[in-house]
Amino acid sequence: MTGADQPDPVPGVSAPAPSGWHNPLRDKRDKRMPRIAGPCGVVIFGVTGDLARKKLMPAIYDLANRGLLPASFSLVGFARRDWADEDFGAIVHDAVCQHARTPFRQEVWDRLAEGFRFVQGTFDDDKAFGRLAETLEKLDVERGTGGNHAFYLSIPPKAFPQVLEQLSKSGLAKKTDGSWSRVIIEKPFGHDLSSAEDLNTLVNSVFPESSVFRIDHYLGKETVQNILALRFANQLFEPIWNAHYVDHVQITMAEDIGLGGRGGYYDGVGAARDVIQNHLLQLLALTAMEEPVSFHPSELQAEKIKVLSATQLAEPLDLNTSRGQYAAGWQGGEKVIGLLDEEGFSKTSTTETFAAITVDVDTRRWAGVPFYLRTGKRLGRRVTEIALIFKRAPHLPFDATMTEELGKNALVIRVQPDEGITLRFGSKIPGNKMEVRDVSMDFSYGSAFAEDSPEAYERLILDVLLGEPSLFPVNAEVELAWKILDPALEYWASHGKPDAYESGTWGPDSAFEMLQRSGREWRRP
Repeated sequence: MTGADQPDPVPGVSAPAPSGWHNPLRDKRDKRMPRIAGPCGVVIFGVTGDLARKKLMPAIYDLANRGLLPASFSLVGFARRDWADEDFGAIVHDAVCQHARTPFRQEVWDRLAEGFRFVQGTFDDDKAFGRLAETLEKLDVERGTGGNHAFYLSIPPKAFPQVLEQLSKSGLAKKTDGSWSRVIIEKPFGHDLSSAEDLNTLVNSVFPESSVFRIDHYLGKETVQNILALRFANQLFEPIWNAHYVDHVQITMAEDIGLGGRGGYYDGVGAARDVIQNHLLQLLALTAMEEPVSFHPSELQAEKIKVLSATQLAEPLDLNTSRGQYAAGWQGGEKVIGLLDEEGFSKTSTTETFAAITVDVDTRRWAGVPFYLRTGKRLGRRVTEIALIFKRAPHLPFDATMTEELGKNALVIRVQPDEGITLRFGSKIPGNKMEVRDVSMDFSYGSAFAEDSPEAYERLILDVLLGEPSLFPVNAEVELAWKILDPALEYWASHGKPDAYESGTWGPDSAFEMLQRSGREWRRP
């Protein structure tokens, strides 16, 4: 293959230097053509799971359909099932037809399916990993994948050590001659600080840090990345993005579904470990960070690390945290059962499905501004948003009757499902009296742009294949997030059961009381 197909150099990973020739289509500054991955293969461990079926396989097809994967691409599934390559292809086909974002095109599928292979085996089977190594070697020759392989661990975290050890023993983790080997790890990364540190040590003993990509799919969402554009590409917002003007910040991720048969996995994990530790604290870091020198991965990571280093839980924990379990109630016009009645879930479990915490960011920009983070299942509606609530204006020329319907100004970044930005401010009500009340100015991605946002996994998988680590948390970010959250988890573990809240509502009373003590209230998304 030509130098056109070689990936961009990655810090810490050697790459061959083409003899004085540079492909202009791989220049990041050139917007005429998209950046296309070089020759490579993806191996999915846990290929029979929901994540692989609903997200990973459709995302790979969508990338191929958009012309972002090379002709020399392969997809290898690894699982216990007794499947032939054709059976695996049928599974991928069904997943694509059901969940792909782009229309199905037979010619794209035919080209992609030529690179499908399946390897049967278990994680403790040395021979299976030997077969995997042989399969990848054959694909390097048959498909021209060039020895470049990404290993996607779509498996329970407890299986990580075993798979990593096998990748090391079989020689798949080590590459020479300019080829690369990368590992993609799904959250949650560990279950507390100690386990995360141990896991980081283990991963880095097999793969160098530059080859480790810890997936946080929220960071792949266009709206999240737009936080950086909103703040740093505009002069309008940055001057007021600080404690002088902002009263508090609310970051919410709400789901309207229950466990849906995932009780066995979820019990012992809970909402805080599942969502706050990675997703919400990453959103906090992007919201609170200082302007980076450039968008180079190391600069972005440095600024996020500074924020997380300065972040800690607000004390006392009994007044500034809340947790709950959903009880029976009405959701979407249907009567739904409570958590403890879900199949496969322990009746005595203290695992929370709702968690809310208050954190302080001790920097000059944010001193005195509380950040409220909440997440939960079976809440009023599915929504993720970041809301900056501004301080109240003094209203000096207005008497109380003129502004009694006026709340606080707010800037709301809607991450999903209705991607956009809302600005809430006061406006005079038409008429012969001076009365002011809240109105909203709304920007929607769907109506402002002619093209659809790519699915988060599309962006992230492509970034892995390009060796672009900007949207992936590094060791320090993962460990700092656990350091922030661990005191709350330890406190909850020793203080009884979570509060019950009715399905279809917005969480337990303790969450509302947490804000009411300071004269604040949760936004109704």
